Amino acid sequence: MSVPPLSAEETGSLRPLHRPALSRIGPPRPVTLSDGTEAWLVNRYDDVHQVLGDSRFGRAELHAAERTALPGNAGLVGDPDLLFNQDGAGHLRLRRALGRAFAPRTVARWRPWVTEIVDRSLGRLTARQPPVDVVAEFARPLPVAVIGRLMGLEPSLDEQLRHWSEYAFTDGSHPARDVERELAAFYGFGSALLADRRRNAGEDLVSSLVRAADAEGGILEGQLVALVCGLVTGGQDSTATMIGNSLLHLLGERLEDWPRLADETAAGTAADRLLHMIPLGDDPGSLRRARTDTEVGGVVIPAGAVVVADCVTANRDPAAFPADRADDLFTPLPRPTLSFGGGRHYCLGVWLARLELTLALNRLAVALPRLRLAEPPEEVVWRLGGTSRSPARLLVTW
Repeated sequence: MSVPPLSAEETGSLRPLHRPALSRIGPPRPVTLSDGTEAWLVNRYDDVHQVLGDSRFGRAELHAAERTALPGNAGLVGDPDLLFNQDGAGHLRLRRALGRAFAPRTVARWRPWVTEIVDRSLGRLTARQPPVDVVAEFARPLPVAVIGRLMGLEPSLDEQLRHWSEYAFTDGSHPARDVERELAAFYGFGSALLADRRRNAGEDLVSSLVRAADAEGGILEGQLVALVCGLVTGGQDSTATMIGNSLLHLLGERLEDWPRLADETAAGTAADRLLHMIPLGDDPGSLRRARTDTEVGGVVIPAGAVVVADCVTANRDPAAFPADRADDLFTPLPRPTLSFGGGRHYCLGVWLARLELTLALNRLAVALPRLRLAEPPEEVVWRLGGTSRSPARLLVTW
């Protein structure tokens, strides 16, 4: 579930995401969301860190039938069976089933074949005569190929997966009946994929999930289907968004830093910084509901209140991240970023996302040291999604 902008004026919805409009940093305070929902805004680093890690603030209650519908419920992100929308024992069972598959040491073993996919994608890009759309030729196909390899899917499915992703993270432009139809087909695909892996288990992620879920016990089939579909679409959408927005920032405003990315260690540090400073979309953060009266930053948030954990502003809190180093791409972060959430809902795909962005930037910088934008950055046309925003097209030359 996502949260919409607090106001059009505050977010500046079409500004580059590396220059977000921040809410005023301060103690928790009441706000009204764009749909009229009354909520509490939390945006200081330590306060947001508390809310994300405190079990007294939950996700599942946001989807309770007796509650007023909250914004951002369209598509896959509004499914109560989705891992991110659950709490308690069921949530922990799903995380345990998935956690081992995305552990840092496991992801490190994927580096050789992820590098091969990056290099193949780069080869297709450089085979074209510039100017070339780096989004269509690199940023979007790359993560689809990675998630397809990880889940043991045929490359012929790539276009269909991209199609379903548009409806899974709908921006509201698709008619509700079309979203319902496409999600039903997508869930049918996920269910059939799980059934196939139960009959023909392999070494892919879906087979690993089936084995882990059976060993764990108590995981409903609907939860497992939502998990598989969420991995298929979330893995490709978020990584493509990160690559596109990072390239817009680097090539549009930081060309002097581009040569340094040819060093893989520097690229890794820069990837961490970019993931920290560029949000996936215009949502200021993540919604929770308070289960009890809870003190945060010296303010008591009442039981039942909707809470907006504004990770974007918290990631720029000068008390946690000194302002004089905020834009330094090549110095490690002094505190853990909140871009991937926190607590029990911390994103399990963080290590894969970091690996893909690091390798994408590094291999591009090595192969194309003179990479440049071929059109003014202010003319970018945006691809809008329910939870993300990135350039729909980014023409480059070299």
